[in-house]
Amino acid sequence: MQEPGDTSGGFAWLDWAKELQAISQNGLTFARDPFDLERYARIREIAAEIMAGGSNTPLQRVLDLFASQSGYATPKVDTRGVVFSGGGILLVRELSDGCWTIPGGWADPLESAAESVVREVKEESGFDVRAVKLLAVYDRSKHPHDPPMPFHVYKMFIRCELTGGAASGSIETDSAQFFPKDRIPELSRTRITRGQISRMFEHLEHPGLPAEFD
Repeated sequence: MQEPGDTSGGFAWLDWAKELQAISQNGLTFARDPFDLERYARIREIAAEIMAGGSNTPLQRVLDLFASQSGYATPKVDTRGVVFSGGGILLVRELSDGCWTIPGGWADPLESAAESVVREVKEESGFDVRAVKLLAVYDRSKHPHDPPMPFHVYKMFIRCELTGGAASGSIETDSAQFFPKDRIPELSRTRITRGQISRMFEHLEHPGLPAEFD
């Protein structure tokens, strides 16, 4: 699906669509009256029409995406493993766009945040790590990611200690390297921003900093 455009600069349609989708999903989860269910289904259609129109995406693709969501609507969780070695930060290159990011991805059910980030780092970089400290929880929509996501996302940055393994690719990545602060390559902005990378280096330089959040 082609993601909607940036919500900055007055693109309020994306927030409207997200909120309407959440209302409809919650209503379809808890409502029992058939007329209420019909109304919530229509709200979902309106949300899909807004998002499809704003993002130049076929309406049916958005409807299918929204219809696949069930249960109470909550933010999705993205875990990122912050690994340093020799003063450099571990980045992996994404096959999807050829750009670099801190290894990570969606947390899976039945996983703790620590288990999720250890798995993601291993899968995407080949390195074995141990999760040691939560550094930040960011609301993705409050940072200059591009493009925006059709759902609300919390990004968890977890400091990890390197314990073994070796650099390797995966079905999603083709390289894993450590980069010093002044040689950060082109970043995959849908996953990471330069500001976030800079903040992770500040945590390296000042290990007593508390975890931060939006």
